[in-house]
Parts: sequence; C-alpha cells; structure tokens
Amino acid sequence: MRIGELAARAGVSVRSLRYYEQRGLLTSTRTPSGQRRYAEGDVERVRFVQELYAAGLSSGTIAELMPCRYAPSRHNSDATLERLAHERERITAQIDDLLRARDTLDRMALLARAHRETLPVPEPVAG
Repeated sequence: MRIGELAARAGVSVRSLRYYEQRGLLTSTRTPSGQRRYAEGDVERVRFVQELYAAGLSSGTIAELMPCRYAPSRHNSDATLERLAHERERITAQIDDLLRARDTLDRMALLARAHRETLPVPEPVAG
C-alpha cells in the first residue's frame, strides 16, 4: 500500500510515517519511481508504535523495544521487561516531581490569600 493509505488506515499523518522510517521504526520498499510501499502488517506496526508513544516513550526507546515484538526470544523479552520497568520508574519520578510542584503552588496560593486579607480595602470612590 502507498504511504497515504497507510496513514489513513493507521490514523496518523504521512509526516509521522516518514519520521518513523527515519528513526528505524518502520520500513518500506520503493517503486522504480521512488514511491514508498508498505506491507499489510505495517498498519498494526504503526498502531503499536503509537501506543508506545502514548505511554510516554521516546522513539529511541521504542526502537529498543521492537525486537521483542518482531523477533521474539527470551533475551528480547527480558530486555523489554527491564526497559519497561526503567521507563515506569522514570515516569513515576516525573509524577512525584509534578505532585511536589503542585503542593508548592498550593502553599504559595495559601500564602497569597493570607497576605491579600491583610491588605486595606480601598475606599469606594464617590461619584
């Protein structure tokens, strides 16, 4: 199938497909005129890549995980499980950082409200 059809069926942009190819996440063959051609299974492959992006993974990490799906072995499975655990820890640390930032903002808002209450109320201007 051509690039536009793959993009439509997988629900991504043509630009995304070109990027995936550039990053080694997707491959195509070329016609004599240079047009990209994709296999039927590439629809599922692109959806899998999208799912991994939705999990917050980078294209480099996704490339590391692809062998587990497309060249299954105990070694690839073990490597994938280890990488997924590492990524989960990374995301958990980001969540913890965001929670601390939110708590700090909450404290600052309380201080600002308390300070506002100490300010004089302006007198109404007689008109």
